[in-house]
Amino acid sequence: MKTVAIIDYGMGNLHSVSKAVEHVADGVRVLVTADPALIREADRVILPGVGAIRDCMAEIRRLEVDALVREVAVDRPLLGICVGMQALMVHSEENGGVDGIDLFPNQVRFFGQHLTENGERLKVPHMGWNEVWQTQDHPMWSGIPDGDRFYFVHSYFVESDGNSDVAGRTRYGVELAAAVARENVFAVQFHPEKSARAGLQLLKNFVDWSGKA
Repeated sequence: MKTVAIIDYGMGNLHSVSKAVEHVADGVRVLVTADPALIREADRVILPGVGAIRDCMAEIRRLEVDALVREVAVDRPLLGICVGMQALMVHSEENGGVDGIDLFPNQVRFFGQHLTENGERLKVPHMGWNEVWQTQDHPMWSGIPDGDRFYFVHSYFVESDGNSDVAGRTRYGVELAAAVARENVFAVQFHPEKSARAGLQLLKNFVDWSGKA
């Protein structure tokens, strides 16, 4: 039986993510756990995240989740969600500047106080449904039409300019990375567990994905 471990470091939509994975993955054991041994034994690992990056990274480092994430990402699929994606980057501008786990060499930027699109003022945080355009032919996009819509909630974003790891893009005042991918790691800025059919399909693809593109 496959096992999916959702890392519990005190920050993230743990219940929503676990229920969504259970919904799409018959016969798969889904664990919400902080136990390093169980996470190491899992076939697939999810790093969720909500809230401020400073608080997330403080708990990640206190519990040594950063080292654990680097370890498991070597030989099995790892999915980062929302702030869990941002935590995988090298650095975030949030909270005066916070270093991440550094699986990806990219920066996390603030939308700014005066974000506009076609002369219209946009609200920050960005909350709502946006089209995601796929920029990599990746197994995680299987069964998901290009331009399908996903649900976002965030004030900071992973830069897309010069980012060779971008797997999906969206636009909210600026173009940003909706998804990034490298070897066994796939991470998304949106919330698949809140993204209806497309989000559930992405989670199903994760359970079926063997790793690497």
